[in-house]
Amino acid sequence: MIEITDKAASELKTLLEQEGKPELALRIFVAGVACSGVQYGLAFDDEFKEEDVTMESNGIKLVMAKDIERSFSEGSIDFIEDENGKGFLIRNPTAGGCGSCGGGCH
Repeated sequence: MIEITDKAASELKTLLEQEGKPELALRIFVAGVACSGVQYGLAFDDEFKEEDVTMESNGIKLVMAKDIERSFSEGSIDFIEDENGKGFLIRNPTAGGCGSCGGGCH
């Protein structure tokens, strides 16, 4: 199950309220692949496909393709704010990490 932290859920609910569309789901998608592993993206969505998997965490409806759900079943979505800025942080402990492509990290 993908966990949305309290802080991330609060930020997402605020964004949904600002959009005036509380019915939207948060779609998780593959944004790219690199030596550091799969990079995921987030977007609000109200269109669901037959091959989508839906779930809920901390009051937020999540949707993703079945193939993503198989490889991202124990992840989390957090919201961080520090001196470098703020944003959502997607963690997937089951994703291949540094060096998984054979090139190592630099």
